[in-house]
This record gives sequence, C-alpha cells and structure tokens, in this order.
Amino acid sequence: MYIIPAIDILDGKVVRLREGDYNQKTEYNVSIEEMIERYRSNGTDFIHIIDLNGAKGDFSNQQTLFNVIKKTEMRVQYGGGIRTIEQVTNLLDSGIHRVIVGTQAISNPDFLPELSKAFAKKDGYANRIVIAIDVLDEVIKYSGWMESSPIKLMDYIDRCLQLGFFRFLCTDINKDGKLGGAAVDLYKKLLEHSPFIKLIASGGVSAMDDIRELAKLDVRSVVVGKAIYENKISIEEIKEWNLKMLSSI
Repeated sequence: MYIIPAIDILDGKVVRLREGDYNQKTEYNVSIEEMIERYRSNGTDFIHIIDLNGAKGDFSNQQTLFNVIKKTEMRVQYGGGIRTIEQVTNLLDSGIHRVIVGTQAISNPDFLPELSKAFAKKDGYANRIVIAIDVLDEVIKYSGWMESSPIKLMDYIDRCLQLGFFRFLCTDINKDGKLGGAAVDLYKKLLEHSPFIKLIASGGVSAMDDIRELAKLDVRSVVVGKAIYENKISIEEIKEWNLKMLSSI
C-alpha cells in the first residue's frame, strides 16, 4: 500500500477541511509550489492535488493550478471540477498521472458511458481515471459534498466496473479532517463486495498506526493530508514506508 500526500487548494491557499465543510477550514502558511517542492526534495514522487473551488463549480483557480501542476515532474493525481471528456483527455495527454472524476460522473448519467467509449482504444487510460466516491453514512455525496445522490453505493461501484473503471478513491466524510482514524469498516465492506477494485482510502488518517491498519486490507494506496500538516506523520516516515512497499513488490 502506497501513501500519497495530499494538497487541497481553496481560494489559492493550501487548506484542509473538516467533514468536507467549507466553513470549517484550516489554512496553512505555505504555497502550493512550496508544498510540492517540500515533497519532491524529500523523495516523494507522487502527490494528490484537489481544487476545492472547482469541486463546487467555481473554476477561478483551475488554470493557475493546471499551470503549476504541468511544471512539476512528480506524478500527480488531480481532481476538482473535472466536468468534460475534453478536460480528462487534455489532462491525461499532457502528462497528469491520474485524473479524478466525481460530481459529473454522479450528476450526468451519460458522462461515464461517454468517457468509457472515448478511452476504449487508448491503452492504459482506464487505469489513470479515478472514480471519486465521497460517502456520508453510505450515502454518496457530490458537488463539494453539498448534494446527495439517490444511487446506492454498491450499485454505483457495479455500474462503474461494468463500464471498465476499476480505480476508486473513497472518502468517508464522517472521518475527513478529524484525525480520528480511517474508515476501515467501510473499506472492508467495499472490498468484500468487489475484491478486485483498486481502492484508494482517504480521510481520518492520524498516525502511522492507521496506515498499518489499512495495510492489512487490500487497499492499494491511501491519501494523507492533515496528519502531515499537523505533524502527526512526517514526510520522512512517508518516504520510508513507500520505499519499503516498492522494495516488497
């Protein structure tokens, strides 16, 4: 299981939210460029970047973020405000390692079938698309976690799998930003339902003990944000863990 450090951007600032609430944000006195360099210089080659403005339909920061991301040699998993097939294609073609789709995949029933068709002949692109599933008490949330979907969680996973998408980023909103431990029970349930999905855990990680607990499951990677900014997990610990994971392959 690989640890992916997170950088969330809101109004041009590095932040972390609590339970996805934009009114419960913690701002950090560091720029996105400085944060990327901090990870890079400490041997991290993979980061997770979310445009929180874009996630709720405000695209004012999007081009600036794209420009920053395209300058880095690090592998980037990017999400927030991805609304069109063209955006997904352009990001992947420009070298973004993975693109996260969330709101559009939920709110527009034609989006995922069209995306599946568009990438059917592009080798490896399905593996570079991440389906975001943000969950509150097993209800899927979207549009910056402000709207609820009537689609049942397991039914949605089945639908995505049928269309050829198998990499999922699952965030338990009840856990997010609280440093209270990861949603182990939720991930167990998802993996019992669909053992072959490539699952990325997100939310609640507070210490390396949480990482070790997740590693007992078949979780492929875990996104860690607030625990880094609050000095609960060091970048050096992440580097050491990831090196051990790579050496064990």
